[in-house]
Amino acid sequence: MNKFFTTLRNIWKIDELRKRILFTLGMLLIYRLGTYIVLPGVDGEKLSEGLLAGNPNDLVGLINIFTGGAFSKASIFALGIMPYISASIIVQLLGFAVPYFQRLQQQEGESGRKKITQITRLLTVAITLVQGGGYLMAVWDQGAVSPDLPVYVFWVAGIIILSTGTIFAMWMGEKITDRGIGNGVSLLITIGIIASLPGAIAAEFTSRISQLFFLIAEIVALVGVVAVTVMLVQAIRKIPIQFAKRAVGRRGSSSTIAPVAGQRDHIPLKVIAAGVMPIIFAQAIMFLPATAAQFAARDGGTPGAFLQSMTDFTSWQYNVVYFILVVVFTYVYTALIVNPKQYAEYLKRQNAFIPGIKPGTKTAEFIDSVVTRITLPGSIFLGLISILPAFIALFGVNIGFAMFFGGTSLIIIVGVVLDTLQQIESHLVMRKYDGLVKSGRLKGRSGMQGIGASM
Repeated sequence: MNKFFTTLRNIWKIDELRKRILFTLGMLLIYRLGTYIVLPGVDGEKLSEGLLAGNPNDLVGLINIFTGGAFSKASIFALGIMPYISASIIVQLLGFAVPYFQRLQQQEGESGRKKITQITRLLTVAITLVQGGGYLMAVWDQGAVSPDLPVYVFWVAGIIILSTGTIFAMWMGEKITDRGIGNGVSLLITIGIIASLPGAIAAEFTSRISQLFFLIAEIVALVGVVAVTVMLVQAIRKIPIQFAKRAVGRRGSSSTIAPVAGQRDHIPLKVIAAGVMPIIFAQAIMFLPATAAQFAARDGGTPGAFLQSMTDFTSWQYNVVYFILVVVFTYVYTALIVNPKQYAEYLKRQNAFIPGIKPGTKTAEFIDSVVTRITLPGSIFLGLISILPAFIALFGVNIGFAMFFGGTSLIIIVGVVLDTLQQIESHLVMRKYDGLVKSGRLKGRSGMQGIGASM
């Protein structure tokens, strides 16, 4: 405990770090306050009783979790930062397929990154306009808008407010990244997810008040799942490399050459290089059969047994398909973001090599084989994490609380917290203070060691 308070005092002593933390907390407070400001003319009580309330296992519920409840409240931050996330994913995927975006990402340096940022911002506005229009239509159809407000006024004002809210959230995220602690966009999502945690814990505590043993077991299980997730998110496979020997002249004799042993380093390959993206893509696919079942029921038809099972996230059919999709997308996304040829070219430029492996094509093939092998346990872990909330819910755990045992929420929270703590520790170590852990160094998502950080 003394160590903890000493670390807090050290953090407060560092003027720059203190300002960054206070700035971040201030921005997050503004964002959370904005989630309670409802759009003009909207009745929040009617929204809470209708479709937009959602539940944690459907698309509406997922968006509501990511926006910290703003989606179901029809607030000015109803769309949150999600349009920006969608735009970023689209631009990132274009970078793998379109030569122009590949050139911007890999060859044009700072100017290329600025162009990509500008394109992402413009695409965010376009996505917000489309999503905002659909969202306002759902609010209107639900009868949650005051009848005294003309439809065109509600439409125009709502589109402007929602677009402004998303752009302002995007601006806050960028400012937190520049002047605060951690990745601002990720922090905005994380604070929205964590906002629903106290309510979920309170609901679970109320339902288990007479079963104290089960409540303690749930908390212990949650801590264990988080601990395992932290370990595997940080897990890396180190590929040893060695720089070629250099020849230098001996002092006092320019004609005498002495060999100098090459330095050793390693390439850190993350076991889960794809992060949370496979789960997000798999969830997007899983919403398709569920949506088809809903349309079939709405038209008076009866959806088939398979489609019906896709609407229940606790069914074995749903979880088998979901698990397979996560494993497949983990391999696909890892193949997109980890380029063995780039590693091989970088080693060649640095006059480095992997012991026992020929430079060039053989090096790329070796790295590719290692990535393929370590992706298998990583993909299986992500698959198990993605379906774990369903198994937890089968034991009678509240659905809202069960969602924190795995899935997108857990991976995002763990990654963002590690990234933020790693930045705080870097400030402490840079000023000769003790780090946040007794031994070693914290590794956030950006805490890549060795030459991997330079690529």
